[in-house]
Amino acid sequence: QVQLVESGGGLVQPGGSLRLSCTASGSIFSINDMRWYRQAPGKQRELVAVITSGGSTNYADSVKGRFTISRDNAKNTVYLQMNSLKPEDTAVYYCKARLQQSRAFPYRGFWGQGTQVTVSS
Repeated sequence: QVQLVESGGGLVQPGGSLRLSCTASGSIFSINDMRWYRQAPGKQRELVAVITSGGSTNYADSVKGRFTISRDNAKNTVYLQMNSLKPEDTAVYYCKARLQQSRAFPYRGFWGQGTQVTVSS
């Protein structure tokens, strides 16, 4: 059994900052890439940022220069530091980890339950 639990969402004013965390727990042998997605009301879920097991990162154009993804492999945790937040960043943010539960298992994607981020004055 694997669980991904996000935290750190909330209400923030435009220009403010938030830091999201997502920790994977349970039967985990190895974690490959970890990702943050978001879904705004009435819109499709979109990829926000990716970090590989080696630390390489990639970002959606809409968040480049404002958001930073990082990870702590010892804690099976991925972070998303969000600065200069805009109202259009309002969404439910989900983390996803591609991981192996044991050496005999293939890599699979696991999702967290999501955390709400609202940017409003």
